[in-house]
Amino acid sequence: MDTIAIKYNDEIVDLQTAEAKDIHGEAIVLDNSNDALEVLRHSAAHLMAQAIKSLYPDAQFFVGPVVKEGFYYDFKINEEIGEGDLKRIEKQMLFLAKKKYPIERYEISKEEAQKKFAHDPLKLAVMERIADETLSIYKQGDFEDLCRGPHLPSVKAIRFFKLTKIAGAYLGGDSNNEMLTRIYGIAFADKESLKAHMQMLAEAEKRDHRKIGAQMKLFTFREEVGAGFPIWLPAGARLRSRLEELLFKAHRKRGYEPVRGPEMLRSDLWKTSGHYQNYGENMYFTHIDEVEFGVKPMNCVGHIKVYEDELHSYRDLPIKYFEYGIVHRHEMTGALHGLFRVREFTQDDAHIFCTTEQIESQVIEVVDFVDKIMKSFNFDYKMMISTRPSKAVGSDAVWEVSTQALKNAMDSNGLPYEIDEGGGAFYGPKIDIKITDAIGREWQCGTIQLDFNLPERFALEYNGEHNDKIRPVMIHRAILGSFERFIGILTEHYAGEFPMFIAPTQVAIIPIAPTHNAYAERLRNMLLDIGADSEIFSKNESLNKRIRTAEKSRVPMLIVLGDDEVANQTVAVRDRRTREQYSLGETEFLTMIQDKMKEVHF
Repeated sequence: MDTIAIKYNDEIVDLQTAEAKDIHGEAIVLDNSNDALEVLRHSAAHLMAQAIKSLYPDAQFFVGPVVKEGFYYDFKINEEIGEGDLKRIEKQMLFLAKKKYPIERYEISKEEAQKKFAHDPLKLAVMERIADETLSIYKQGDFEDLCRGPHLPSVKAIRFFKLTKIAGAYLGGDSNNEMLTRIYGIAFADKESLKAHMQMLAEAEKRDHRKIGAQMKLFTFREEVGAGFPIWLPAGARLRSRLEELLFKAHRKRGYEPVRGPEMLRSDLWKTSGHYQNYGENMYFTHIDEVEFGVKPMNCVGHIKVYEDELHSYRDLPIKYFEYGIVHRHEMTGALHGLFRVREFTQDDAHIFCTTEQIESQVIEVVDFVDKIMKSFNFDYKMMISTRPSKAVGSDAVWEVSTQALKNAMDSNGLPYEIDEGGGAFYGPKIDIKITDAIGREWQCGTIQLDFNLPERFALEYNGEHNDKIRPVMIHRAILGSFERFIGILTEHYAGEFPMFIAPTQVAIIPIAPTHNAYAERLRNMLLDIGADSEIFSKNESLNKRIRTAEKSRVPMLIVLGDDEVANQTVAVRDRRTREQYSLGETEFLTMIQDKMKEVHF
């Protein structure tokens, strides 16, 4: 298999660059590895741009990066294009790929590039974001663009791709700038992988939590309320409440104490924490009595204030606080996406204050908690240690100690992990928990963040064994990440067929005639007594229609009540999950529901 690039010092270098700089490294061949796909998809983005340029000669291009979803290009043309035009662009891409153009790289000075693209405002905008005085350009046929690479040696290998969607995007992600057109695409090294991916996308569309959420009446968004602010409808609120109750018990069993901090704190506190300087653009601020307040984007400062409320001894540690903390973050309008990206959300947030010697045991305990929750929901998961980002607070020495502490905790217990260089929070390294759903998609959810910085900034202390004052270590921890996002993921993972223990409604009760309604009401109350919700489908509609309506609402268990059931105090059960139908006595039925409600292991 031909080499398409090389790996040198953990960086991908294309053959054009390697040849020019006489670099030698590990060969990257054209397959579906992450490194190879990065090169392939970057080149596919340029091929798409070349196809667009050949079909729409007035097109101007901004940037075309590789992203998790594949690749995209932002551009501007003087006519409207839509989803129907993607096939035409794909056809042109295939036509150009068959030309087998070599992809060539050359360098020019920034001044030369500004002259070369003097009549292209988007290219000038790109150059404003580049500090380098020497720029590289990649050329294939009659198309060329500013780019750092890496790229394939030729366009001929770009054969298995699909353009997936078209959208609008503000220039540079700034809503104050003009709107550009963005086309997304995906590419693979072989036909089978592309086909499998497209089947996954089709399945994902069926499972879209926004559609299922509307069908099941879980949540809604209203324009007059504001973008990014979900409204929880009764069914969704029941689902969410069940999740909260289960987690509350699980936290208490593990020694966490519930606390609650205010949703606004004086800006002075956010300045002390570093959020004001490092996260301020994502926060909301207001003034009360001429004093500036920041709406909390995180719960840590409130928990620090709880810790400060009394003196602590080393015998008290670890101290564990948890809160279902409502936070607000300023997200770009274009980034909002159902429950996955909102401006108001609730974190299953916890903070552990411990000694340095307790870090390992506390991290392992949290990982065990994560394991039990993820297994209860049938998620596979992996863990990644994220290291210091470019924008960070604290000394190099503190970061090194913090990062090594996480590695030691994982290594000493034989727990596998990957390294995400530069992916840490601005105040400390972290372990990210990434889960894989039923159709193979990966989601970032929980996080375990080690923090030596905030205890120093707020001068937190505990009394040591010899009555000396010692700084505690602070561990930030969220397992779900946020209830909103996690419920969105769960909805798509189960396609709305939630496990009995968190389903919005456990039982659909369908009385055949009005004379059976009293028994239906009695059963509903008995179900409530054992912690199960039910809904009575008693509208003046045919029995079959009411059964279909209950089926569409994805209720796990349906019971039909007629004369025999009322007379004998039994229920005719239809199990939606197993597709079985059977009859049970009233007591036996309630015991079965109660047992199914306990099928959770955290």
